[in-house]
Amino acid sequence: MSKFLLMPSEKLFENTEVAFALKTDSELERAHFLFKMIASEPLVKIGTAATKLALNMNLPVEGLIRSTVFDHFCGGVNEEDCLPVVDKLYEKGVHAVLDYSVEGKETQEQFNSTLAKVNELTAFADEKDAMPFSVFKPTGLGRFKIWEKKSAGETLTESEQAEWDAIVARYESACEKAQAHDVALLIDGEESWMQDAADELVTDMMRKHNKDKALIFNTLQCYRWDRLDYLKEQHLEARAKGFKLGYKIVRGAYMEKENERADENGYPTPICKDKAHTDQTFNDTLRYILENLEDISVFIGSHNEESCYLAMELMEELGIAKNDPRVWFGQLFGMSDHISYNLAEAGYNVAKYIPFGPVKDVMPYLIRRAEENTSVAGQTSRELSLLKNEKKRRKL
Repeated sequence: MSKFLLMPSEKLFENTEVAFALKTDSELERAHFLFKMIASEPLVKIGTAATKLALNMNLPVEGLIRSTVFDHFCGGVNEEDCLPVVDKLYEKGVHAVLDYSVEGKETQEQFNSTLAKVNELTAFADEKDAMPFSVFKPTGLGRFKIWEKKSAGETLTESEQAEWDAIVARYESACEKAQAHDVALLIDGEESWMQDAADELVTDMMRKHNKDKALIFNTLQCYRWDRLDYLKEQHLEARAKGFKLGYKIVRGAYMEKENERADENGYPTPICKDKAHTDQTFNDTLRYILENLEDISVFIGSHNEESCYLAMELMEELGIAKNDPRVWFGQLFGMSDHISYNLAEAGYNVAKYIPFGPVKDVMPYLIRRAEENTSVAGQTSRELSLLKNEKKRRKL
């Protein structure tokens, strides 16, 4: 265990007054209700199935969704809708990453529309100090099947090659826009069997656009046991060729799907054998980056308190200023406020990922959030415990 966890600073994340300062009493009650629901796996399964059915049948449930789970985990239906949220967060020293969380699109028109939205958000971020990043998912700019075939080294048909060329052009457009506006661009990670092609493309973008500093960021999903070795290989190339690396590090979001596919197809799972090894990989990756901060910038995407404490300890040991622009902490909107707001209060760079989009289009994201919270042992119970503590504090 890190010695930092034994120091008085370990109480930092217990301060619920700071954590929930932006929540009204009614919003606190809603959060408590939602996390109680999410704590029950049967309720989550029933609720997500019923929600999918109701939306597919065009039943009038969007208002109910909007006033409960959507407003808790999302900033709004469009970027203007998000602005009051962004401004409120910034008053507490917490920055915003507006994430256009529309998933599952398949047509070239939809991909072009998503690119236009990403570029619009990059320009939008340039105008607001509260928004230092823009973001997108690889499958937001191209079909999963193309990514998968490219990652597997399969020969693309003529029409598929045209699709791949369009994906590359969209990446170029997004990265050029980021450079023009000097707004860092976070590119999310996805399933391992499409990720190799995405990694290669992002590295190519880093070679072109990260000459002086990390502007383009890839994502390392540290529940994969090979990611630290991959990072070290990338570091060697970056030093040899004279460009900077940027990485968002997370534990990961597709574990069950990864294990099931590996089992079905008879190959070793890319996922660490247990949570302890995942935690170790994440922390080792974090340490490696902070020890090589001259070459690698980091966005620490973590809801894990011990990893955040470790990052704080390492920064202190290595003489890295709390507000060093190469180190950011990030959590999802609606979750782990006790980490985000207390870190910001202590002077660290913190950003909240704020999903937004039409209610129906954002539902796949919200359903995944609910399912992930249910499957992560301790996460939901910790949220509930802190919410209860704040309710008690306010009554007193």
